[in-house]
Amino acid sequence: MSIKQYENQIYSGVLGKLIGVYLGRPVEGWSYEKIQDTFDEIKYYIHDKVGVPLIVADDDISGTFGFFRAIEDNGYDKNIPAKAFGDTWLNYIIENKTILWWGGLGRSTEHTAYLNLKNGMEAPMSGSIETNGRTLAEQIGAQIFIDAIAMACPNNPDLAVELVRKAASVSHDGIAVEAACHLAALEAMAFEEKDINKLLDRAISYVKDRKLIKIIRDVRDICEKESDWRKVRAYLEPKYGYDVFPGCCHMIPNHAMVIASIILGGDDFQKSISIAASAAWDTDCNAGNVGAFNGIRLGLDGINGGADFRTPVADLMYVVTSDGGSVVTDAVIESKRIIETAGKLAGEEVEVSDERYTFEFPGSLQGFHPCEYKHGAQAEFSLSNYNQVSDNNGLLIQCKQLADGVTANVSTQTFIDFTKLARNFSTVASPTLYSSQKVVTKLSVLDGKKVNIRPYILYYDIEDKEQVIYGPFYSIGKEAVITWEVPDTQGMSIFKLGYEVSSKTRFDGSVVIYSIDWKGAPAKFAQKGMLMTSIWNTNPLWLAGFASSAVQFAADFKRTYCVSNVEEDGLVTIGSREWKDYSVTSTLYYSLHQSGGLVLRSRGHRRYYGAILSGYQTAILYVQKDGKRTILGQVPYAYVEDKGYKLTFQVKGNKLTFKINDQIILEAEDDTYVSGGAGFVISKGTMTCDSFIVSE
Repeated sequence: MSIKQYENQIYSGVLGKLIGVYLGRPVEGWSYEKIQDTFDEIKYYIHDKVGVPLIVADDDISGTFGFFRAIEDNGYDKNIPAKAFGDTWLNYIIENKTILWWGGLGRSTEHTAYLNLKNGMEAPMSGSIETNGRTLAEQIGAQIFIDAIAMACPNNPDLAVELVRKAASVSHDGIAVEAACHLAALEAMAFEEKDINKLLDRAISYVKDRKLIKIIRDVRDICEKESDWRKVRAYLEPKYGYDVFPGCCHMIPNHAMVIASIILGGDDFQKSISIAASAAWDTDCNAGNVGAFNGIRLGLDGINGGADFRTPVADLMYVVTSDGGSVVTDAVIESKRIIETAGKLAGEEVEVSDERYTFEFPGSLQGFHPCEYKHGAQAEFSLSNYNQVSDNNGLLIQCKQLADGVTANVSTQTFIDFTKLARNFSTVASPTLYSSQKVVTKLSVLDGKKVNIRPYILYYDIEDKEQVIYGPFYSIGKEAVITWEVPDTQGMSIFKLGYEVSSKTRFDGSVVIYSIDWKGAPAKFAQKGMLMTSIWNTNPLWLAGFASSAVQFAADFKRTYCVSNVEEDGLVTIGSREWKDYSVTSTLYYSLHQSGGLVLRSRGHRRYYGAILSGYQTAILYVQKDGKRTILGQVPYAYVEDKGYKLTFQVKGNKLTFKINDQIILEAEDDTYVSGGAGFVISKGTMTCDSFIVSE
């Protein structure tokens, strides 16, 4: 079958992963007894009952969709080596901040593997039993990051297993990698085969470890004899529970529970993830894997067959990496990424829309909710996808009793909403939308009536307070396209894009937004001068728009920023992969340092262009790709401590220009990167930076 025919299943697999993680995350780390005493069974979201947000930054999500980018970043090579997956870890992980559980060398499997990679060891040695010992190598992590790879190999279990074996070997080995391959085979085959027993019969041929084969057969045997999941768990715990195996989160108990949840859940999506979330052990990992598998196997009808898990989530997710502009994302965007990869791997030309919001999958909302900002009196209205009542896709806003002074306001996140942020995992991100960008919206009003549409943004001001800026009123009748230039927020981060529907006379009808998009870098975005408002707040929200792998990045007492790093190449970046041709300018003051300067077209913190001053004597223009630095040009340039130097780094097409104090110092041509964010780089020292200006 063509990849085109699997698109909805890929989307439902992504959705299933999200729903499972969000269901199990609030009780991660809880004992079985505590879950049972508190909730009996977790059949629906319980985040509000334990005081955490629904949408969270979670390693299961960030690792799954972040590490998957290794395939895209390496030209969709089916023969991609394990080393490339390890390089992807180093590019997207910010040490002690993103994706992983930073539990320490010898305690956290992934942290240990990361340190091995950082110190120059390549995958698969970085995760091997030989390097780290069997206990570390056989913890759960291998199977929790693999779902997106399997989804990119629909009905091709051979390729799925081959890719997953390499990806999992970055941090794991032995039976843990075997379990990941088993799950990958199940998910890849589930695009076509729906019978669980047939899937399990076929998938076992991809497992080499005889111990795992025996465990899987044992789980199948008990599930055939007993349909009560609690009795099945009672059977599994003394044989395969955490107390039986070393380490803090061994793979075997969790893989056993994943298989049991799949079997006992049958064709009931809700029941399967409920079992996985209620049975303790690693609840978000297990429910996430089960949700992904059954999302693929049962499709959207399966997900929609029980409680409404989709509306509260509305597709929203955080993929927290050093590529800050891709952190705030959604199931549609990530599904399109997987679909494109699946097409490339299969040798097919698959058309994937490049507009940001297209609502192109059945029921998709792409993060849109009724807006919680205080806009005044709100009409009764509902949000759904237009394809639920029509053959067309779009965000359907159905209004009731809209009238003068009573509006309907909907919005979606373009950055982190800090009022709804879990503290369990660090959430590093950059906004996706900036002042001076032009938002193009295609929409229509049904029923031949006219209403007013007013776009708006919500942003954090210099005192970390929420503010709103409304655009003009657009009078819309039938279909229309409106283009709105985002107003100047003085460099403050925009965290929501919204639309207000209003009417001078009563309106009972519907508005459909078909697509929303913006292209390229902002024409003018700037944070200027000393912006600190209190010496006790060196990390205000206007600074949070930067993703920093530099150890210290703070608001400065005298200038805009202070950037400092003990090791080489600490980066601080903002922007997204949509930024192509632009320039960035800042006046830099150097203290003790090895080198420092500007970066652009950053696609993670080890893939970018750099323009730096080094050792008080040299100006250098270079391209960084993983561990390899290629010098594109260098000239002698004497500079001194504590004197300001205005650096400008610009790119157009493949031409790079480095200016100091408005004089061209270096020029070069290079085709390595076509787009990406901008920022600072500092090695072994400190620099203060006055202003940061991005322009055409």
